[in-house]
Parts: sequence; structure tokens; C-alpha cells
Amino acid sequence: MSETVPVHGACDSRFSRVRDVFRKGFESGEQLGASVSFVLDGETVVDLWGGWQDFEHEREWERDTLVNLFSTTKGMTALCAHILVERGELDVDAPVARYWPEFAVNGKEQIPVRWLLSHQAGLVGLHAPISAADAYRWDPMVEALAAETPWWEPGEKHGYHALTFGYLVGEVIRRVSGKSVGTFFRENVAMPLDADFHIGLAAKHDARTSKLHGRLFAPSDGEGSGKASRLPDAVQKLMRDFRDPSTPSGAAFAMAGMDHNSREWRAAEVPAANGHGTARALSRIYGALARGGEIDGVRVLEPQTIEAAIEEQVFGPDAVLGGMPMRFGLGFMLRQDFMPIAPSDRGFGHPGAGGSIGMADPDARVGFGFTLNKMQMGLLGAAGAFQMLNAFYDEI
Repeated sequence: MSETVPVHGACDSRFSRVRDVFRKGFESGEQLGASVSFVLDGETVVDLWGGWQDFEHEREWERDTLVNLFSTTKGMTALCAHILVERGELDVDAPVARYWPEFAVNGKEQIPVRWLLSHQAGLVGLHAPISAADAYRWDPMVEALAAETPWWEPGEKHGYHALTFGYLVGEVIRRVSGKSVGTFFRENVAMPLDADFHIGLAAKHDARTSKLHGRLFAPSDGEGSGKASRLPDAVQKLMRDFRDPSTPSGAAFAMAGMDHNSREWRAAEVPAANGHGTARALSRIYGALARGGEIDGVRVLEPQTIEAAIEEQVFGPDAVLGGMPMRFGLGFMLRQDFMPIAPSDRGFGHPGAGGSIGMADPDARVGFGFTLNKMQMGLLGAAGAFQMLNAFYDEI
């Protein structure tokens, strides 16, 4: 006998198909526990959550359930940098070394902040391995990156800085503001917007944090191990490269094997990958950006700052992701056919490995968030998220 999957929350009748698609994700087995939220011109019109926190179906996904969102975190870190740009405290065309003097060695002297934000610095990982204990600590990571030699000539090409993006941009934020990324984000974004998103998660939130099921580039717990073998050969090769730290791809994902359910991971600040939040938080933050930077009287950024942040910086084969055509602004992923994070050409945001995504569409004034705990194969969002986006846009 089939089990009824619990789905809760509110959904404007106009967008009932979003609820249908969300529910089908549980029925198909793609989702275990998940949440989805849409903000339209400042108003929350979809706020749904459902499913389970475990395969045993003993703990329901609740309204305030948090989960690790991997690279969806990058959009939040980029937002912090742009707040400093708007204040006149950070110049994206200045050398990184202006703010971080120790960085100016081994060919990195003239790398501008702009290249950190657009994945052009060539600092995708560490040539020398770092211990798991040090990987959770800020100072050892940024000291190692300051001493690094780029994997390619900076500025000549772009390659996804999967984990180092957060340390590189984050250290600039720390040097300029005097605060860690997690603290700066909390004080300048999360608290003013009442957005339940955390970079560096306090232990008091563990009781409402769902475990992630599955690992990067591997089937989720409870699935057959043969799933990976059915992927195209090119994708299987890329996955093998991710496990070889002597390649740029492997260096970029060298910490992918860290225990993403551990207290150490949750407590650390890994601003490219370990943000914990809800879909509601993502849709509210991106909902503000979608309407010129303001929502409910709280302004995060000015419209001109947002426009500069989403101006295309790179578009084309990615040196880390096996030549996938990636398109980036300054820290935000931009819409393209390969990665349709929004139906609108001006959509921007960031997905995360396993399937989460946050997105803003300034043309339709839409903010979107999707979170889940059963990791999907690959790096670029879950199919269900895009199906819900399409169902929503069909009605506006």
C-alpha cells in the first residue's frame, strides 16, 4: 500500500500546478524531503514543504527544517561582496593584494577582485593536500591559498572554483569589513530580511537540520549503485577527474569527501558550499534582488549595484567542469540554455550540488528557492526545480 506523503504550507490557487509538481517529486522518488518558495513582486505566493528527513519516514520535514545547500551558498557570499562595493569599501577592479597583501606572490600580484568573483583566478584548489582538520579552519585555508600558484594564467580562462571561491572572496570580505562572511551575512542580510539562512551553523539549530542523503557525484542512500554507470562516458570521466587531486577538476573538489552531516562541517564557514537554509529564505533574499534590491521596506542593494553584479563576465567552456558552457556575472550564475535557472534571459542566482537553487528574475520580479535532502546526481540543480519554475511561469 502506498504511503501518503505529507505536504504542507500555502500556495496561491493561481499556482496550483507548482504544488502538483512538488508533490509528484515525492511520488516519483526524486525527493525525500524538500521545500519550495516563490516571491512575486514582494509577496510570497508559494511556500510549501513536505516529505521526510529520513528514509525510515520517522521525521517529517517541517516548516523551519534547514539543510545544507552547497553552492547555492555562493550567491549569498557574492551578495556580501556587492554590499561592500556599494558602500565604496571594495573595488572589484583593484588587485586582491590591496586588501590582502599576503596574496601578492607566485604570479597573483595583479589578480583583480573581479576575477575571484568570476572564476578566472586559476586558484581552483591546493597543489599540496591539506588535512581534514585544517580544511574546516579558516586561517589554514586562506594562508594556503595566499601561497598558491595558479593552475593556469589568471584571466586567460575560467574554471569553476567549487570550494575555494568562498575562501577567496570571503577573505577579501573579512579584510575589508573586519568580520567573517558568516557574521557579515547575518548582520547585513539575514537579520534585516528575517531570512533563515546561515553560513556557519550554530549547534542550537542541529535539531531542526536535516541530514543530507547521498554524496557528491554518487547516488543517494537507498538507491542502487548502478545509477552512476548509466551516465554518459564523458560525464563518468569528469566524475573520475573530480576524484584525482592532480587535475584542476580534482583540486577544485578536493574537499568533496568531507562529512557534510558532521558538526564540524556545519560549524565551519565554507562560504562556497556549507550554507544552511530554507527555500523561504532564498526566495525572500532573491525576491528583494528581483525588485531592485528592496522588500518590505528593507533595502539590500541599489538597482545599479545589482545591474553591475549581473553583467556577463565569462561565458563558454569551463576549465574545471569538463568544458561545460558556464556563464557568470560577478559571483552569480546567469541564465543560459544549458543552465536555465530562470525562463527569463536576465535571471540570475546559483544552484547547488544535489539540487538546491536560489534565483532572481528582475524582469518578472520573481524570487525562487528550492531545497532538498536527497542529493541528485550532478552539480546543476534538480529536474524538479526547473519543472516547478516552468509551471510557475506558465501562470504569469
